Amino acid sequence: MDAVSVSADLLRPTDATARRGQSPQQMRETAEAFEASFLSQMLKPMFEGLQTDGPFGGGEGEATWRSFLIDAMAKQTVKAGGVGLANTVMSEMLKMQEQPA
Repeated sequence: MDAVSVSADLLRPTDATARRGQSPQQMRETAEAFEASFLSQMLKPMFEGLQTDGPFGGGEGEATWRSFLIDAMAKQTVKAGGVGLANTVMSEMLKMQEQPA
């Protein structure tokens, strides 16, 4: 069996990794996006057992659009201060940026 060869293009740093020194605002946005994604994943199980039938239920439409509602709730939670995950992620990003390449 032959050894697997890797294209040199795969080993070349991308623009994101080659460009060290992102602005604090860019890092904050990335950290908040990560926290929103995390919160969205944590909120999903809370809504899985809810029934969408009944006189005021949304039926199939509600079930279809529920993931968008959950994502919006997660983003709003982060906007209101979040749970502190973005601060931790940003701190780690700053530490990584300070390390020599």
